[in-house]
Amino acid sequence: MNVVVNGEDREIPAGLTVAALLGHLRMGADRVAVERNLEILPRARWNDTTVETGDRFEIVHFVGGGECRTTNPACLL
Repeated sequence: MNVVVNGEDREIPAGLTVAALLGHLRMGADRVAVERNLEILPRARWNDTTVETGDRFEIVHFVGGGECRTTNPACLL
């Protein structure tokens, strides 16, 4: 079946839950947020929400890091 993930058409097996979709796409579930059809989908519902044909997903990865030098005034706040 066809869904859209981060703006790209994807063909996936039917019957996947959102949690299984993340596994199918090889996306670690520990640091992502999922939007399904313009609504944020709480992590607690990933295992019982079945993906449907035509669903549109935005999956955002959280990334830590960066550098803050003490010479940067924004770091001193």
